[in-house]
Amino acid sequence: MWIDCHCHTKHSYDNWLEPLDLIRRARDIGLDGVVITEHHSYEASAPVEAVGREEGLLVLRGVEIATDRGHLLAYGVEDDAWNVWGRDTWLPLEGVIERVNALGGICVPAHPYREFGVCSLLDGLLELQGIVAVETHNGGNIDSDNALAVTATRHLALPALGGSDCHKVAAVGRCATEFLQPVTDMASFIAAVRAGACRADYFSGWR
Repeated sequence: MWIDCHCHTKHSYDNWLEPLDLIRRARDIGLDGVVITEHHSYEASAPVEAVGREEGLLVLRGVEIATDRGHLLAYGVEDDAWNVWGRDTWLPLEGVIERVNALGGICVPAHPYREFGVCSLLDGLLELQGIVAVETHNGGNIDSDNALAVTATRHLALPALGGSDCHKVAAVGRCATEFLQPVTDMASFIAAVRAGACRADYFSGWR
């Protein structure tokens, strides 16, 4: 099954993408599910999960966290209690990983080779501890950034995830993750990632 593991809607407050449009687009191009990873807040994605139930598409929820050394996708948290810093950006990378792991979640560096100033992770990925996978295929990246992430992830011998990083409907599904065992909820999603039963790629249904 194919899941776009990195999606944003208007609830990230940096775009106008309606949840219904995202979910219908995902279904129309053949995705089996999406993970909504609104910026800064897990709780912000609650309305999207409800739309997914109404539309009959699997909608899981995570959060994209802005740290002082790049962005992290966190899966498996259940509210915004992960954020003990009282701000939304420049959070300490290692501290966030430790906090999410302590809460039973997992952390996956997002677009690690995308350069956006002093907080870019880049080859710092190779020394990073406490992560369980890497986003190697990001739909907002240039292909060479994804290629660098693929090479680094193979060196680390970690599983790879793919996601569109969509902020508009046309971007939904450009990259996605094929899961090799059933995913029906966040627990089975995390179990599949930990088992390495997933692979990232450019999604063939995207158009």
